[in-house]
Amino acid sequence: MIEPVKVNKQHDLHMRSRKQLELTGVQNVESFDSEEFLLRTELGHLTIRGSHLHIKNLSLENGILSLEGNVHSLIYLDPGTQGKNKGLLGKLFK
Repeated sequence: MIEPVKVNKQHDLHMRSRKQLELTGVQNVESFDSEEFLLRTELGHLTIRGSHLHIKNLSLENGILSLEGNVHSLIYLDPGTQGKNKGLLGKLFK
């Protein structure tokens, strides 16, 4: 009998002085603006809120995202959970 291969999901986040973020395990950038990023990661959705946020580097092929700006909060949503506010589209369709 063939057993299914377990895939270890990886997602790392490194923050420096609340000004720079480097993330791995990023699957998609769902939405973004200068105050909020909504990302889909290997371990669920992640909302990053702050001010003057912008993308420094993005490689979805490698699952890497680097951001700069003033980070105020990081909020993870469990897989399968619908958030109250899902970025720009969530704001438009309340």
